[in-house]
Amino acid sequence: MNTMKLSLGPIQYFWERQRVLEFYQQAADSAAEIIYLGEVICSKRRLVKLEDWLAIGTELRQSGKEVILSSLTLLEAATETSSLKKLCSNDEFMVEANDISAVQLLSAAGKHFVTGPSVNIYNGRSLQLLARKGLKRWVLPVELGLETLKDLQDLRPEGLETEVYALGRLPLAYSARCYTARSHNLPKDDCQFKCIDYPDGRLLKTREDQAFLVLNGIQTQSALTHQVLEQLPELQALGVDVLRISPQYSGTLKLVEIFDAARKGNELKPLNEKLLGLLPLGACNGYLVEQAGMDYQAEVSHDTQKVV
Repeated sequence: MNTMKLSLGPIQYFWERQRVLEFYQQAADSAAEIIYLGEVICSKRRLVKLEDWLAIGTELRQSGKEVILSSLTLLEAATETSSLKKLCSNDEFMVEANDISAVQLLSAAGKHFVTGPSVNIYNGRSLQLLARKGLKRWVLPVELGLETLKDLQDLRPEGLETEVYALGRLPLAYSARCYTARSHNLPKDDCQFKCIDYPDGRLLKTREDQAFLVLNGIQTQSALTHQVLEQLPELQALGVDVLRISPQYSGTLKLVEIFDAARKGNELKPLNEKLLGLLPLGACNGYLVEQAGMDYQAEVSHDTQKVV
C-alpha cells in the first residue's frame, strides 16, 4: 500500500506576523512533506503579504518541503481579483485554487494546480474535467464521507492525487458578512481587525451553553475539531495520498507527530487518546463516517489498530 504524505493546510486564522514566521520556522523541521501558504479567509489580513509568503516558501523548499500557495476562498472586490491574478501568475510554486475563478486563471495559463476543500467536487466527471484542465491534486470536500470517497477514487484519472482533510475545525460556510466584526457591533469595513483577538476563532455557544460554532471573520467553522486518525487504515486502503492537518494556535506540530506515528504503524488507540488531549473543545468525525457532522465515532471500527 501507499505511504500517505502529511500536509499542513493554510492558516485559517489571523495571527500576529511574528507568530506566523515562527510557526513556519518550526514546521520546516516537522514530518509534514507538503505545506500550504497564504491567506484564504480575508483580504484585509495583510500582516503577511504575498512577497512574505514567497520568501517563507523558498525557505521551506530548501528544507525539502513541497510548497503550495493557497488562494482566497471568497472573492468580492476587484482588488481581490487583481491579487488573485498576481498569485496565479507566480512561477515559483503551484497554487491551491479555493475558488473556481482561480481554476479558470490557472487553467488558461496552462498551469497545474490543486483544488482545496471549498471547491465542490462531487462526482467523477468533475474530477476528469478538472484533470484535463491541469488538476494534479484534489482535496475531498469536508462534507463527503468514505462511501463517496470510494466511488470517486474508482473514477479518478490516473496520476491524480487525493488529499483528505484529516484534522481541523470544519469550514462550514463563507459569507459576504464578517461575523466577527458583527459580534462586536462593528461594520465589516471598519472591523478594527478584531479577528486577531481570536487566534483560534470566536466561540459561539447555544443557549444550553453547548459549544456550537466558531466565528472566523467571514467563515463559520465547527466548534469541535474534525479528526480522522482512527480511519487511517480505511483511508490508506482507498488509496488516499495526502492527509491534511489544519493549523491551530497551539499543539499543531504535536498533532503532526501523532499522525506521523500512526502512518508508521503505531497503535491508533493510544495515539488517539493523546490527540484528543490537544484539541480545544473535543472531536467530531461524523461526516466522514456517514453520520451527522457533529457526531464522533469514538471506537476504532476495523480489526487492526495499525496502519500498515
